[in-house]
Amino acid sequence: MKSDIEIARAAELRPIPEIAGTLDIPADALIQYGPDKAKLSMPYLESLRGKTDGRLILVTAVNPTPAGEGKTTTTVGLGDALNRIGKKTAICLREPSLGPCFGVKGGAAGGGLAQVVPMEDINLHFTGDFHAITSAHNLLAAMLDNHIYWGNALGIDQRRVVWRRVVDMNDRALRQMVSSLGGVANGFPAETGFDITVASEIMAILCLARDLEDLQARLGDIIVAYRRDKSPVRARDLKADGAMTVLLKTALQPNLVQTLENNPAFIHGGPFANIAHGCNSVIATKSALKLADYVVTEAGFGADLGAEKFLNIKCRKSGLEPDAVVLVATIRALKMNGGVAKSDLETENLDALKEGCANLGRHIENIRKFGVPVIVAINHFTSDTENELNTVKSYASNMGVEAVVCRHWAEGSAGTEALARSVTALIEQDQSHFSPLYPDDLPLLEKIDRVARQIYRASAVSADDKIRAQLAEWDASGFGNLPVCMAKTQYSFSADPALLGAPEGHILPIREVRLSAGAGFVVVICGTVMTMPGLPRTPAAETIGLDSEGEIAGLF
Repeated sequence: MKSDIEIARAAELRPIPEIAGTLDIPADALIQYGPDKAKLSMPYLESLRGKTDGRLILVTAVNPTPAGEGKTTTTVGLGDALNRIGKKTAICLREPSLGPCFGVKGGAAGGGLAQVVPMEDINLHFTGDFHAITSAHNLLAAMLDNHIYWGNALGIDQRRVVWRRVVDMNDRALRQMVSSLGGVANGFPAETGFDITVASEIMAILCLARDLEDLQARLGDIIVAYRRDKSPVRARDLKADGAMTVLLKTALQPNLVQTLENNPAFIHGGPFANIAHGCNSVIATKSALKLADYVVTEAGFGADLGAEKFLNIKCRKSGLEPDAVVLVATIRALKMNGGVAKSDLETENLDALKEGCANLGRHIENIRKFGVPVIVAINHFTSDTENELNTVKSYASNMGVEAVVCRHWAEGSAGTEALARSVTALIEQDQSHFSPLYPDDLPLLEKIDRVARQIYRASAVSADDKIRAQLAEWDASGFGNLPVCMAKTQYSFSADPALLGAPEGHILPIREVRLSAGAGFVVVICGTVMTMPGLPRTPAAETIGLDSEGEIAGLF
C-alpha cells in the first residue's frame, strides 16, 4: 500500500465551497486560504447560535505506546462512516504542532485511507493559527519586560514574574535560562524560560473562548506577575489585551478542510493533552454541532488525560455534553501493556494480551464515572489474529461494552461502517447522563486528589508545603472554583512512564502548580513531564526534505 503522504497527494479534493455546502454553509461565510482550506467568518458563526445541536461523540484511547493506537485515524474513519450510512456528520480535530512533527510523532492528520487533507499544509503552517498564538504570547512577554524597563509603575516584584515565552518547536536548551544579559540597555537580567506553544495559556484561551469579546476578556485576565504584597498584575494592567486580540482575531475562526472521502472537517486549536487540556476549540465544536447531526471529536493521548480534561474542563466551561465515547485500542498496544516488547508484537500472545486488557478496562471504568456510555473500537493491524481479536471482544463484553473491529486505515469508511452503526444505536438509547468528576466548590487540592485517586488509582498525592500553601492561597483568593488541568506522562496512569498496565497504589508527585486565570484552570505539573519537550536522538526532521521534483518527503 502507498505511504500516507502518497495517498494524500493522490486524493481528489473538492473545492472547499462544495465541502461547506454539504453543511449548508454559504460561500460568503468562507474566508478561503486557496482552493482547499477556509475559515468560517465570525458574523456567520454568531448567526448559528439559535440552532439546535446535533449529537456529540468523543473519541479517546488507551494509554499510548510506541506500537501506535490510531486515535485520529479512527476519528476520521468514524466520521466518514457516519456520512456513508447517511448521517450528516462533521469531524473536529486539533491542529498539529511543529514540535512533534519534527521530533518523534510525525504528522497528525490521520493515516492510510482515513486522513484529513491537504495533509502537508495541515501538518506544517496551515492557516497560521499557531504563529498568531506564539506572537500574542511573546508580545505580552515583551510588554511586561518593557514596562519594568521604563520604571515599573505597576510595582511588579521582579522575583515574582510568572509569564514565560513560547516557541512551536521542541528545544530543550530553552527550558530554563537567564534573559536580558549584556548591559543596562537590554533590561534587567532575570531567570525565565520557554514552553512549547501548545502549552501556552493563550492556546487554552483560544480553545475555550466563545467569541472575540470573551477572548479579549480572558486575555486581559492573564496573570503575568505579582507585586510585593502578592497582588496580581494582569495583561490588561499592561494594556496588552487589545493588541493581543488583534493578533488572534483571525486565528479564533475555525478552519474547514475535508477528509479523503470529501467530508467536512474542522481543525482548530491544538493544546497537548499531557501538558494542557488536549481538545480542539469550543467554538469549532459548538459550531459543528449547529451544522451537523453528528459531530465526532477527539481528545489527546489516553482517556486518563485527554478525555478526563475534555469532560472536566472543556464540557464544564462550554456546556457541552457528549452522547457517547469511543475508546480506541489496538491488540499491539494492549500486548505492550501486558509486558511484550515492541520487537515481539507480531507473535500471538494471549496471556500478555489478557494482562494488558486491564489498561482497557481501567479506561472503561473511568469513562463510566462521568455517566457517558462507551464503546470500544479495535483499530485493526494485519498482524492481529482472530484469537486475539476475540479475546478483546470477550473482555469488553464481560464489562458490558461492545468492541468493534475497525479497518478504516486500509478500507476507509467501509472498514468502520460497523462501528458507525453501533455508535448511532448506542446514542439512540439515550443512556448518557453526563456529570463532571468533581464540583466547582471543592478545594483545589481535593480536586487534584480526586483525579489522582479515581482516574489514576493513586493512593495519595505528594506535594510539598510550598505547593500546598500556594493552592490554599488561590482557594482563598477566589480561584478555588477552577478545575484542575493535570500535566503528567501520557504513557501510564501514574507519573512513571515505565509503569504500564493498570497500576494501583502509587504516589502522584506534584512538582509545580501554575494558575491560568485567563483560561480558567490550574495547571498541576506531575513527575518529570516537561512543558518544553526535547528532540529525540534521531529526530524526524533528519528525514524530512524536498525530493528531486520539489515535493516534501519524509513528513509522514
